[in-house]
Amino acid sequence: MEKVINRVKAHTKYTLEDGTLVPGVTTVLRVLNKPALVPWANKLGLNGIEVGKFVDDKAAIGTLAHQMIADYLRGMETDTSEYSKIQIDQAENSVLAFFEWEKAHKLTPILIESPMISETYGFGGTVDLIATINDEPDLWIVDFKTSGGIFPEMFVQVAAYRQLAWEHELDVRKTRILRIGRTPDEGFEDKPVNNLDKRWELFHHALCIYRIQQEVKNG
Repeated sequence: MEKVINRVKAHTKYTLEDGTLVPGVTTVLRVLNKPALVPWANKLGLNGIEVGKFVDDKAAIGTLAHQMIADYLRGMETDTSEYSKIQIDQAENSVLAFFEWEKAHKLTPILIESPMISETYGFGGTVDLIATINDEPDLWIVDFKTSGGIFPEMFVQVAAYRQLAWEHELDVRKTRILRIGRTPDEGFEDKPVNNLDKRWELFHHALCIYRIQQEVKNG
């Protein structure tokens, strides 16, 4: 059996201008209830699959797929030497799904895989892509997902990314989630995100809860 390499992108640290460490968007969103995770994990266990190793492997595939797409958009080659053949094959399936979507969406990238900080609200995040699409003037955030589905917290995530873009003087008005499958038959799922103001409000509340939890934990 081929060895599976659990190589996951190092956790990005976000700091304010004064050096204060602040949480990332995905860290903040852990405070939200995710009811789908319990039956999913139970199903893996019943099938004899160790959840931790499974999650690490899928995260590595997602990391590689993101890197391949970012490098493609930058006109660069991706170093895959630290990944297994299985992981490379599945990441390439995701990239092929992206290519299929791209055929109908002419992209002009503005920012690619760009970490950003909110000095106003005290959080950070790395936006997959900010671009114009099909030569229209509007700026889009495109968030790539290699997960098995599109879940509610993902919509909140892109609303937080929009806030980051605004604070960096990027007038993003539209966002979408692009789920790109890890197998040839999954293809892609493209979901524009609406109600961004309300989703941002939800993220802001989650950020407040996260901070209170940290104060209680450290107090």
